[in-house]
Amino acid sequence: MTTGVRRRMGVEERRQQLIGVALELFSHRAPDEVSIDEIAAAAGISRPLVYHYFPGKQSLYEAALRRAADELAARFVEPREGPLGTRLLRVMGRFFDFVEEHGPGFSALMRGGPAAGSSTANAMIDGVRQAACEQILSHLGVEDPPARLELVVRSWVSLAESTALIWLDGRRIPREELEVQLVHDFAALAAVSAAYDTEMAGIVLRVLGQEPADGPFGELLDRLSALAPAVPAVPPQRLP
Repeated sequence: MTTGVRRRMGVEERRQQLIGVALELFSHRAPDEVSIDEIAAAAGISRPLVYHYFPGKQSLYEAALRRAADELAARFVEPREGPLGTRLLRVMGRFFDFVEEHGPGFSALMRGGPAAGSSTANAMIDGVRQAACEQILSHLGVEDPPARLELVVRSWVSLAESTALIWLDGRRIPREELEVQLVHDFAALAAVSAAYDTEMAGIVLRVLGQEPADGPFGELLDRLSALAPAVPAVPPQRLP
């Protein structure tokens, strides 16, 4: 009869294990509902040993938040190949994969969870948003983005975030539809901005010129064209 020998983990290896265990638990339940005892039991160690590696639940939560933030930011990384609409659709697919895999954890990440209001949590969340914006701007091929373009991109990233949070509360709309709709939302935001600024108009026309008719942006144009006959004509305004 032989007995197994438990391998002793190094300090950093144990820390990473605890972060992974905590993140897994936070992905299925709100962090406020997960105790240190549960994290210790899932990791196969004692409660005092958890405190040996992390001074408290807050520090462990922030470490898990950091890993989640890095993973979420990575979901926006996309090769600059093919039409923009198709690239954005792939990004939204990976984004919603993350949202679905880490429901409560995603909500905690975006809302701050137990670390709400802390400078550390806020910096992580802002870092995710900034990374997402930088990725989108790089796909547009604009080295020095004008103010209106930055506004469009930042507004769209915020819209994707809020849409995902609302979707998690009941999932009443198929996620595939929301992924396409968010890509259409980006085109709509850019088009409205282009109507006010010639530089934006040039960027939008360049992007649309590279889009295939059967791509996401082409689908939006088809949907709007089908809607147009049903929209009542706006009567001309009387001049004073």
